[in-house]
Amino acid sequence: MLLSSLIVSPRFILEFCISTINGIFSSVFSKVCSWSRGACRATKSLVSDANSQSEQRTDENVTTPTSVNYHFTRKCNYKCGFCFHTAKTSFVLPLEEAKRGLKLLKEAGMEKINFSGGEPFLHEKGDFLGKMVQYCKTDLQLPSVSIVSNGSMIKETWFQKYGDFLDILAISCDSFDEETNQTIGRSQGRKSHIENLYKICSWCQQYKVAFKINSVINSFNVHEDLTEQINQLNPVRWKVFQCLLIDGENAGETALREAEKFVISDLQFQEFLDRHSAVSCLVPESNEKMRNSYLILDEYMRFLDCREGRKDPSRSILDVGVKDAISFSGFDEKMFLKRGGKYVWSKADMKLEW
Repeated sequence: MLLSSLIVSPRFILEFCISTINGIFSSVFSKVCSWSRGACRATKSLVSDANSQSEQRTDENVTTPTSVNYHFTRKCNYKCGFCFHTAKTSFVLPLEEAKRGLKLLKEAGMEKINFSGGEPFLHEKGDFLGKMVQYCKTDLQLPSVSIVSNGSMIKETWFQKYGDFLDILAISCDSFDEETNQTIGRSQGRKSHIENLYKICSWCQQYKVAFKINSVINSFNVHEDLTEQINQLNPVRWKVFQCLLIDGENAGETALREAEKFVISDLQFQEFLDRHSAVSCLVPESNEKMRNSYLILDEYMRFLDCREGRKDPSRSILDVGVKDAISFSGFDEKMFLKRGGKYVWSKADMKLEW
């Protein structure tokens, strides 16, 4: 037995060594595989996190069209010398196409739509405008629907038909002196712009529409004091704009207006504001605040970029969608908020005494 054991021993030792080496390799291989799988999972996780962060950054950079100004027509019956959205075309979208664009804006986050022109009540005697107002309030259920008008074409029958769907009506009035309005071009024939303003104010009260006044401060009214009349009319807001030059609209060789003679200095504008500091509803807008802080859609539903002192259009939202078009708008959201662009703009929230 002893001799047999001595003979087998070397073989046993060899097999034992091979078995031990195999065990070591197996253990090392298992750990390597485990590490590799973990590394792969970590890599995938890092890639996933990077993609997620990239998507988040992209979403953060997308502008939400919270408040949009839709200048659906350029035609106007007034000839205000400083007008910066002039009648360069007579085009108006078909109603169904306009509704399609408004729906796209709502889906992109729009909360407030402001219809302007030109004179928005001029096209189809205000019925086209009324149908859009009704659609935005009833179908799209927008919190705020507003209009800016010169007031000359508005009839009481319009309020009777569409007043329930309108939150705010802003009437442009730069002076309470008829001669000054005539000089500016804020008039038509012998109609009294001021008498019409008071009449519309009473209709707004009667039909529960918030009444607002817009004034452009220029070289012909900069020395006036409008405090008494504004307080008497008691608008929810009195927007006071500094006369602004836009190349191709009211300045430059291709412009339909020559507004240079209407321009005032920053100091003159500030003096006007100081004179009216007691008017609580006054909301001032200098050239700096105004230029890039509005999302403006033209008659083709293109966003207008005013950063270079002119109106450079994007492609239409009807062709490329809101997200693509709005990236070319030049919109300054910080200035929009700084100038008080977001406020209590639904008449249901204003708690007005009708």
